[in-house]
Amino acid sequence: MTRTIKRIAVFCGSNFGRGDAYKDGAAALGRAFVRHGIGLVYGGTNKGLMAVLADAVLAGGGSVHGVLTTRLHGKGHLHPGLKDFEVLPTMGTRKARMAELADAFIALPGGIGTLEEFMEVWTLNQLGEIDKPGGLLDIAGFYAPFMGFIDHMIAESFLPAAHRGSIVVTPDAEALIEGLVSYRKVDVPKWM
Repeated sequence: MTRTIKRIAVFCGSNFGRGDAYKDGAAALGRAFVRHGIGLVYGGTNKGLMAVLADAVLAGGGSVHGVLTTRLHGKGHLHPGLKDFEVLPTMGTRKARMAELADAFIALPGGIGTLEEFMEVWTLNQLGEIDKPGGLLDIAGFYAPFMGFIDHMIAESFLPAAHRGSIVVTPDAEALIEGLVSYRKVDVPKWM
């Protein structure tokens, strides 16, 4: 079984991170979106990895839909190349709209906001409120410590082991997209 994925919401840093690996990985993901005909839904800003990703999709002629808050728009953070964008009043409405627009989710490296956004959609999938696969683009091993913490949750009996496999984790953009398209929902209950 394969899923039809027309748009993916990407959560990622509004900073570039240290070195070029994160920028290169974000650009590679953008190019992969274009090759697969997948539209990007993202936070709509011109900052950090968010801008790198959007620039790569736009440069390839792909579709980009930005969703940003009134506050960020007022600070001049709207990506100047966007023709398709929405300005919403709060982060909560922004996240809900991104989830509504997307068929799947990816997190690139980023800070606490990136992690919070991804954890929300992972939780919604776990609880059965949505059925939209998610994945981590593990550039330069960025998410290895996080997945170690997930393993700790499993070891301490707070998370069923099958739920570790309920997201796709890979450093390769093509493999990540393929994993999302072929994803099968984990049917192991959350409660142990």
